[in-house]
Amino acid sequence: MSDDDTLIPLGKISGVFGLQGWVKVCSDTDPREGIVRYRQWVLEQGADQKTLRVEQGKRHGKGVIAKLDGIADRDAAESLVGSRIAVRRADLPQLADDEYYWSDLIGIQVETVAGVALGTVKSLFATGANDVIVVDGDRERLIPWIQGQVIKQIDLDQRRMEVDWDPDF
Repeated sequence: MSDDDTLIPLGKISGVFGLQGWVKVCSDTDPREGIVRYRQWVLEQGADQKTLRVEQGKRHGKGVIAKLDGIADRDAAESLVGSRIAVRRADLPQLADDEYYWSDLIGIQVETVAGVALGTVKSLFATGANDVIVVDGDRERLIPWIQGQVIKQIDLDQRRMEVDWDPDF
């Protein structure tokens, strides 16, 4: 599989909506409804994968709903519940030099500017003020994503992040 074929998870199908085959989507994109801009979804359930085209989609209340090609009724939609939604890396927009996809940061080594190893990036999550990196090492650390002030340098090729952070905190 080439880098362009790498699958990037963007959410999951969390339920059904109505009788016409629409599905409820739990989206990890920002904005939430941005997930429906990707016209080809790779749906993964265990080892099974299928690619479906997004016919329509929109924000609905606090969530997102979507209509997928070939899913014409509630029963067909129910068969997709729990599927992970992914897109091919080639379908993602190009980023600026100081922007990163969260999926690229998972697993990279985190060190302080003094060279103290803190562990690896386990996950990230959004808060109202700024995003937070969860670093798994000798213990779990929550480090705010503040580029320049806390996040000093990221080298994706070397799988390394340098942070200005007190290792005792």
